[in-house]
Amino acid sequence: MSVFKYEKDADGIVTVTMDMTGPVNAMNEEYRQAMAATIDALEQEKDLAGVIFASAKKVFFAGGDLNELLAAQKGNEAEFMAMLRVTKHNLRRLEKLTVPVVAAINGAALGGGFEICLCCNYRIAWDDKSVQLGLPEVTLGLLPGGGGVVRMVNMLGLEKALPYLLEGRKVAPAAALAEGMIHETVTTVAELVPRAKAWILANKDSEDAAVQPWDRKGFRLPGGNVSSPKIAQLVMGAPAMLRQKTRGLLPAPEKILDCAVEAARLDFDTALDVESRGLTYLAVTPQAKNMISTFFFGMNKVNGGASRPKGIAPYTTKKVGVLGAGMMGQGIAYVSAMAGIEVVLKDVSTEAAAKGKAYSEKLLEKQVSRGRMNEEKKAGVLGLIKPTAEDADLQGCDLIIEAVFENMDLKHRITKATESRLAADGVWGSNTSTLPITQLAQASSKPENFIGIHFFSPVDKMPLVEIICGEKTSDETLAKAFDYTRQIRKTPIVVNDSMGFFTSRTFGTCLDEGVRLLSEGAHPVQIEAMGKAIGMPVGPLAVYDEVSLELSRKAQETWKEMGVLDKWGDGTVLRSVIDTMVGEHGRGGRHHGGGFYEYSADGGKAIWPGLFDLYYKPDAQFSEQDMKDRLLFRPVIESLKCLETGVLRSVADGNIGSIMGIGAPVWTGGYIQFVNTYGLQHFVDRCRELEQKYGERFAPPQIALDHAASGEIFA
Repeated sequence: MSVFKYEKDADGIVTVTMDMTGPVNAMNEEYRQAMAATIDALEQEKDLAGVIFASAKKVFFAGGDLNELLAAQKGNEAEFMAMLRVTKHNLRRLEKLTVPVVAAINGAALGGGFEICLCCNYRIAWDDKSVQLGLPEVTLGLLPGGGGVVRMVNMLGLEKALPYLLEGRKVAPAAALAEGMIHETVTTVAELVPRAKAWILANKDSEDAAVQPWDRKGFRLPGGNVSSPKIAQLVMGAPAMLRQKTRGLLPAPEKILDCAVEAARLDFDTALDVESRGLTYLAVTPQAKNMISTFFFGMNKVNGGASRPKGIAPYTTKKVGVLGAGMMGQGIAYVSAMAGIEVVLKDVSTEAAAKGKAYSEKLLEKQVSRGRMNEEKKAGVLGLIKPTAEDADLQGCDLIIEAVFENMDLKHRITKATESRLAADGVWGSNTSTLPITQLAQASSKPENFIGIHFFSPVDKMPLVEIICGEKTSDETLAKAFDYTRQIRKTPIVVNDSMGFFTSRTFGTCLDEGVRLLSEGAHPVQIEAMGKAIGMPVGPLAVYDEVSLELSRKAQETWKEMGVLDKWGDGTVLRSVIDTMVGEHGRGGRHHGGGFYEYSADGGKAIWPGLFDLYYKPDAQFSEQDMKDRLLFRPVIESLKCLETGVLRSVADGNIGSIMGIGAPVWTGGYIQFVNTYGLQHFVDRCRELEQKYGERFAPPQIALDHAASGEIFA
């Protein structure tokens, strides 16, 4: 049976219903054969009035086959280019049929799916939240290679097309209609094909209906081509603006811009060939391999429940207690209420708890003011949050999340005082960033129901939750915590217990290396520049100011009391700098009046001049490549150690956790994936070079040596 069902009705309209093997339609070899056969049949039809492309899947068409794209390798470029030309040739044949062609879009049409739609003369979409349209290839280090760049530029003009191409912007049908990306929407799926047929019958005798705008005589590019003054100015300024955003670390946006400009300069078919060369170049880059591996395959593993215990029924949390209405607690309350969960927000006083609830009101008011929510919905969400100072209000909670200061004794006291309020088999979660869960669970009467649920700040914006299993945490408890995390629309990674777990422990190494560079006499501005050069949003000293040197000092004291100081490496240099900065100069960080930076009332900041007197050595020489590698390799090495010792349960959790939780540079695909494309042996050799120059903290972990010897990548 054909994967493209071909039906011709009495009016001469052929409906092609795409129903490929597997859960979605995708651009693979099966598609290429089916599309070629379909176009052959359509070109030979007699009395053909029009064609409708529809889908038997919930998703109209999912896009390119990422396994094929991942398999593309240097040396195979000619083969890959030939495959692209076949794909494009058939789409070009489709849009040159002498009858009108309509896309009946019943679900998401992204990437290659939307490229098929763009080849149709008329596009009708179901107006539903499940339907998204766009070309998000840039988010995987690629560009739309099925004609998407060229057709978007010809359809919208260069200026309007660029945000969709450079940002991978996805839109709902109503927004796509307003932009001119589709022609019509319908309120039900059942209306799609009848409306498509009605349009064909109404337009079958129109000469223009079957001809794409860019194939009509006298066609002019919307907004002008590259020789028009406005577009010429855009073309001159865009590369510099783009470089400012990507810092030259992401080749896809730059290649997309190049192809889009060529689409506004060249004839249509030549521009299609330029686009094919662009995708061929990108498909074999390490950045594309990294981003596809992590943002698609890794993300699907993590969100698909690879780390969730099997055989345990799904669980829905109905009532959650949040202890502590500070910055973390108020954020947890907000995301829980937004998911429709009843929330008891408890603090030492009703006033403090009410202040925590006010945070949700502020966020909701912002949504109302932007037209994303109505007053009724806002009231409904706020109505789910009960601020209180009474333990009794926690009675019957399915889940209680403690979100108080990082102090073992305080957390123990709270657990003992309120754990009994949980429902039978309820889960106790600690939002801790460093304290071992097994030790925290010692205060619990049911350690099997105790788990770490580590949120990141600000909770409403950060997409990750790190779930930490203690020695006695049961599979049922893990499954419930996992399901709650998905319920509040966060991405969960699951790790085993350790001091600092995975994220905090790994994150700290990059900050430590930045401080080490400072103590060695490197110019603070150069340290920050090297951090940005590897893809950090801001430099390590600026990050440390946000995290708080004061908080770090208190954490060091806690670890000393627990007897675990320097368990994961020598912190002598870091402690010395913190003692000097905080103890002698009162520089505790941004929220303590300033740290490595000074902050002005207008939001500006500059390096604190005292740093130059304390640490800068003008005569000291630093290799910029070494500086960059030191800042990058430290967290990579620590991630590998976490994998080696079982703190990380999977490579996917490590990659997703490092990108979404602690800001690993996007181009790496995560700290572990980075090693795969850097080269296993190359990585080991570079570690040894750095170890020889800067110390044993750069020694390659045994797991890296093993993988380099076997040639087996981390997967």
